[in-house]
Amino acid sequence: MQRIACPERDDWEATAAATGFAFHSDDGQRYWDERAYYAFTLDEIERQIEAPTAELHAMCRELVGRVVNDDRLLHQLKIPRAYWSYIAASWQRGDRSLYGRFDLCFDGKGPAKLLEYNADTPTSLFEAAVFQWTWLEQAIDRQIIPRRADQFNTLHESLIDAWRRTGSGRVHFAATMSGAEDRGTLHYLADTAKQAGLDPVLLDIAEIGLRNDGAFVDLDDSLIELAFKLYPWEWLFRETFGARLKGASTRWIEPPWKTILSNKGILPLLWEMFPNHPNLLAAYFDDDPAAAQLGPTYARKPMYSREGANITLVGGNAIHEKPGPYGAEGFVCQALATLPNFSGQYPVLGSWMVDGTPCGLSIREDDTPITGNMSRFVPHAIL
Repeated sequence: MQRIACPERDDWEATAAATGFAFHSDDGQRYWDERAYYAFTLDEIERQIEAPTAELHAMCRELVGRVVNDDRLLHQLKIPRAYWSYIAASWQRGDRSLYGRFDLCFDGKGPAKLLEYNADTPTSLFEAAVFQWTWLEQAIDRQIIPRRADQFNTLHESLIDAWRRTGSGRVHFAATMSGAEDRGTLHYLADTAKQAGLDPVLLDIAEIGLRNDGAFVDLDDSLIELAFKLYPWEWLFRETFGARLKGASTRWIEPPWKTILSNKGILPLLWEMFPNHPNLLAAYFDDDPAAAQLGPTYARKPMYSREGANITLVGGNAIHEKPGPYGAEGFVCQALATLPNFSGQYPVLGSWMVDGTPCGLSIREDDTPITGNMSRFVPHAIL
């Protein structure tokens, strides 16, 4: 694994505009950054990233099968009791999951370590699936990177194939449309569904209606039978219509059982089930006396949070933290995996799953050890 500085394409912004990548920058601050790329060997990708990702996925599914049948664990994850049977029924039906992203600490030397699992509403998808592939092709053509370069990236094709296996006909796509990144991600996923032969309908999450008979409908009063929602389950449960989710016929992607995996409480549960696994970090609930085993160096994370908010890294006398609105449900403590430092940049690897198969890699880097909302997306290549 190397970080290699390289010239950027002189027309990359025009290319981004032409492909609909509207959130490549924010208020003059780069989000997409191709002034460097991360290079991997094929062995690093296949043996140290792809294979562990598949194993972590299997471990997470085993964990869900345990949690849905254990009231103590559901309570420990702070999942509202009113939804326990709803989540269990979703798992027992085998409701399909579309995608997810494991965030890993990896330096090319030791095993990749799971930092967290973005199981419910992962973004950075379009830039991972499409724009970094465009970069690869053009960078090869312009002799910016070696001609033999490749990329761990079948995300686009995998999403289309997954939609073909998911169903047919109309599928609704809902998110908070005011955010450029969520809106862009939703439009991209709708496009992959359209390429798979489905009929996508996009709407803001606030535009979903509820009929007197308990059915969810769109603005045309059409029944929402299958819906992709880029909106966390824990937020849906708190909505005024949350109590009506259980009685409605709508099938959701991601499915209700993903509520379990989108909770950082899975980190101590995985450690309990698979102690000393090479791809896991020791982790405990914040109120567990066993957390003292971590010593003076650890990461403290809210059970629910996004974009690094409310995470604190404690290492000796050094403390790094990002403010935010999360933490009411509680925290977990995890052994501190120090991100590798490449020229003053700290990368986190995002290993993507689509329909149960590892199929892509994205990298976010920051000049601090906590990956946040505007941490830069840097492309990768296999050399």
